[in-house]
Amino acid sequence: MKVFDQYAFYPVQSNESGDDDCMFFFTWINRQILKMDWLSNLVKMLVENVFGLSVQERLGGSIHFFIYDVVKIFILLSVLIFTISYVQSFFPPERTRSILGRYRGLTANLLAALLGTVTPFCSCSSIPLFIGFTNAGLPIGVTFSFLISSPLVDLASVLLLASVFNWRIAIAYVIVGLILAVIGGTLISKAKMEGYVEPFVFSGNLMAVPQAELTVKDRLDFSKEQVIQIIRKVWLYVLIGVGIGAAIHNWVPEPMIALVLGRDKWYSVLLATLVGVPMYADIFGTLPIAEALVLKGVGLGTALSLMMAVTALSLPSMIMLKKVIKIQLLTVFVGIVTLGILIIGYTFNAFGTLLL
Repeated sequence: MKVFDQYAFYPVQSNESGDDDCMFFFTWINRQILKMDWLSNLVKMLVENVFGLSVQERLGGSIHFFIYDVVKIFILLSVLIFTISYVQSFFPPERTRSILGRYRGLTANLLAALLGTVTPFCSCSSIPLFIGFTNAGLPIGVTFSFLISSPLVDLASVLLLASVFNWRIAIAYVIVGLILAVIGGTLISKAKMEGYVEPFVFSGNLMAVPQAELTVKDRLDFSKEQVIQIIRKVWLYVLIGVGIGAAIHNWVPEPMIALVLGRDKWYSVLLATLVGVPMYADIFGTLPIAEALVLKGVGLGTALSLMMAVTALSLPSMIMLKKVIKIQLLTVFVGIVTLGILIIGYTFNAFGTLLL
């Protein structure tokens, strides 16, 4: 039996066997640590008990969305930037380049894409890793392969896709997600667009200090300083981006989308991709929407295009990414990912029935 939790955004298997015990524990870890259900519940209490609004209604739901996501993103940003900066203190750019320099071309992009599959982060929380990898000396094409694959594909999403649809669809989704990440990163690498990354991304004042002389306190201070610097640069973009997402999140009627995105509409994949951009969420948040759309007659490729656009091209993440790269590179990135999603969507619509 499936139980649907409005704030977890994905189905939870009932605890009826040994396998269900594992799924229950796995789901609990994802919900409490990665999804921060505890924070969602606290914000729900705030909205209902202090503001006197119901989160089931549009206004209350939008306020809940805004507060919850802003706090969650800042927590993730702070923890990730701090952790990456601390680890980076042991690996200055020269050392990192010497380790990673043995890999070139498609191999490097594939490794970055595969690394993205084991990091269950949304598009916004993947950006600190993008900054850390770029600062460590990785080619931007490699870091973009990671940036594409991380929000699209992870181990948890594979299991959840299999539980919502089936294993054939889950595996096919992983394969096309990795292909898109590798091709996208490779094209950006071939375009030689390193000059369109903001200079602060490459800065690292710690690296002027001999690594052997750094104490634990030095590394902790450096990590804290990196958190403060980056948060200062992106906080306004986070508020603006999440505010836009919150304003739209509870005001897009699903029945209307299903009507417009019917299986017989040639433009459904294109429209689903465009609609998905402002609907900020991660893959866990879009899976139930994709499932509902398919059940209402929307093509599998159309539903997956919506899901991929929401996770890889969400408006808040694009606003945040604009802070670390220039508009020319952002345009190329969005164009490549959008084209890839369209191709994947139309392909799944044409052959998706073989997977169902």
